[in-house]
Amino acid sequence: MSPIDNDTDLARRGLLPAGLRDVLPLDAAHEATVIEALITTFSAEGYDRVKPPLVEFESSLFAGPGAAMRESTFRLMDPMSQRMMGVRADVTVQIARIAATRLKDAPRPLRLCYAGEVLRVMAGQLNPERQLEQVGAELVGPNSIEADVEAILLAVEALRSAGAEHLSVDITAPRLVPELLAVHELDGSAGAALRAAIDRKELAEVRALGGDAAATLNLLMDAAGARERGIEKLSGVILPGDARTALDRLIEVSGRIAEAEPGLNVTIDPVENRGFEYYTGIGFSLFSRGVRGELGRGGRYVVDGTGGEGSVGFTLYMETVLRALPDPCLGERLYLPYGTPRHIGSSHREQGWVTVAGLIGETDIDGEARRLGCSHVLDGPDLRALDNN
Repeated sequence: MSPIDNDTDLARRGLLPAGLRDVLPLDAAHEATVIEALITTFSAEGYDRVKPPLVEFESSLFAGPGAAMRESTFRLMDPMSQRMMGVRADVTVQIARIAATRLKDAPRPLRLCYAGEVLRVMAGQLNPERQLEQVGAELVGPNSIEADVEAILLAVEALRSAGAEHLSVDITAPRLVPELLAVHELDGSAGAALRAAIDRKELAEVRALGGDAAATLNLLMDAAGARERGIEKLSGVILPGDARTALDRLIEVSGRIAEAEPGLNVTIDPVENRGFEYYTGIGFSLFSRGVRGELGRGGRYVVDGTGGEGSVGFTLYMETVLRALPDPCLGERLYLPYGTPRHIGSSHREQGWVTVAGLIGETDIDGEARRLGCSHVLDGPDLRALDNN
């Protein structure tokens, strides 16, 4: 094979499917370090780590909240059982399955956390990647305001522990609008058009389509934004039954978060529903100022197969989280010239150094150390910092 043909073949082999990528040195190490920082924060608050499989039977993946991921899931036939399987597109549904089966008799509240990759058929509008890393936590059992607050504060604390700054949380009531439209019998194509107008925050269109609910819907939409201003806007709103309950929960949870975290920017959006369709209680999204997209999302849902047992949790999206952190940099590394006894390198590693051993005799030790990205050289018994020249 000629050099040109070989280069062409290598280029072809390096081509990956759309939305997939190789994570190279430095970035891969940085991602792993951040994930462990997040998991360490979860573990410190009693969340036990679990590791579900990459592939499951689709009947399990699409149960309960997993139905929302049906169109995003790669499917394949299991040659052993002849049953259809899916490559997970989201980890949350797997945690719900574990809670309902393997850990059904475990004491509640059940606190679980995880980290793992997911694969999706199509990329999202804001993220071209289809292979994603998710890190998250789930609190299974109590349907209480305290549990909702714990989940949100845990997500904030974990992001801060990883180095994220200028955080904000947007808290929603996903069931409010569906409950209100049901009371006013706004369903079918008319209801779908109205929901779309609400999602787009089109006030004039909502007034035209909302009928008797239009005034209330406009008031709720106008309340979206900073929590203090929104609460004032909502003070006179009158809602029926379950819609009132959903709004009261939003107000109470957002108040508790604002009180616990005075430095956190807390916003509310009573009508936001996109992406929260299977949630049964509050929903929330996490952001960092100046970073495009959500750092994470969570909320309350029902665990399928447990007789209506509730869970509240969240998923952090590592691709966005990493954009909220400083760029990784190569730390200090110690070059061990060729022939350095291994026990000497071990003693320096025990002191926290990353060592790089020379494997061939060097004529220019400093030059070889710089070429391999080292900041220091072992010079006899001493460590010598390299200059930047």
